[in-house]
Amino acid sequence: MYEAIQILHSYWAYLVVLVVLLATINAIIGVISKREYTPKDFRISLFALITSHIQLLIGIVLLFVSPLVVWFSGTHSMGEIMKNATLRLYNVEHPLIMILMIAFITIGYSKHKKKLTSTPKLKTLAIFYTIAAVLMLSRIPWSNWF
Repeated sequence: MYEAIQILHSYWAYLVVLVVLLATINAIIGVISKREYTPKDFRISLFALITSHIQLLIGIVLLFVSPLVVWFSGTHSMGEIMKNATLRLYNVEHPLIMILMIAFITIGYSKHKKKLTSTPKLKTLAIFYTIAAVLMLSRIPWSNWF
């Protein structure tokens, strides 16, 4: 079961990275070019929200079945986890930063819907999705991707 969930989490992550970067770049270009907010912008930002939330759900399941996540098992103390770079990445850094990333996407998406004109909508998306993209790219376990 672990391998299937881990493979799903890994391959879905490619889609999340692609869509979040696409939504971020789309919002930044919209702000810079001062273009009108369109239904396409809405769909791209919504798709980034949906894919990232699905990835979160898969990741939460993975937290409970992964042999790399040891803080629930009681076999390692928090001090041991924090001293080991691999255990720290999978038990603390990756889950925490990815939850923050999804929070920024969710907040940005929610705030942009309340804006009435195009420029504030795109600016809100650009700011929050850029922060989310930077967080996401900072804590991906790149050594496992390539």
